[in-house]
Amino acid sequence: MRTLILSLLILMNSCTTSNEKDIEVIYYGALKNMMHKGDLSKKVTLNELKDRSHLYALGAVENLEGEVLILDGVAHISYVDSNDSSKIMMIDNSFEKNACLLVSASVKEWETINIPNSIVTYKDFEIFIEETASENGINTNEPFPFMIEGIAKSFDWHIIDWPEGDAEHSHEKHIHSGLYGTLENQAVEMLGFYSDKHHAIFTHHTTNMHVHVKSDKAIGHADDFTLGENMILKLPK
Repeated sequence: MRTLILSLLILMNSCTTSNEKDIEVIYYGALKNMMHKGDLSKKVTLNELKDRSHLYALGAVENLEGEVLILDGVAHISYVDSNDSSKIMMIDNSFEKNACLLVSASVKEWETINIPNSIVTYKDFEIFIEETASENGINTNEPFPFMIEGIAKSFDWHIIDWPEGDAEHSHEKHIHSGLYGTLENQAVEMLGFYSDKHHAIFTHHTTNMHVHVKSDKAIGHADDFTLGENMILKLPK
């Protein structure tokens, strides 16, 4: 009888493990090497990845000359065109750029989940995403991608444009080196990667998320956001 119970427990554990979704997340480069060693060199050529099916990726362009966002194989590379009096956001939809930091995954199908209207702030969402992913069978001990869609009440964004030769890096300097601002009541697509084990690799030490945002007015890194009503979360199916 004892042997039978033991066998059933092992079988139950096996079934639980097999039902858990493990999503392969591939990353190149590390924030700590950029911040502390000034390593802004190419870690991957985007062309190497363009044939990957249903590719989703975010990161930074080589030498910190822009932001990378790829949604279902479509590239949205934002960078800054500067002159003496102004800075303008430019978008490159090719895969010709190189990246010094990139996080990527292939997601064929997404599961749609309504975000409760009580989830408003970045911190609210960070708690919500971990709990909701776990409830939906995702192995949260490993990194995983997610998307947020809808009308955001506001979001802070930036496009990095690092001065050549500047060896003193900080998060604040990264934000203010190029274009940045706050937009309100915008329809957004936000791609993020969650992990509590990759601080200083592809998330900053104060957060478990790295998020980029796309709207009609800006495409870049999302530094903060306030969610609007009836927004949706997408998790890998």
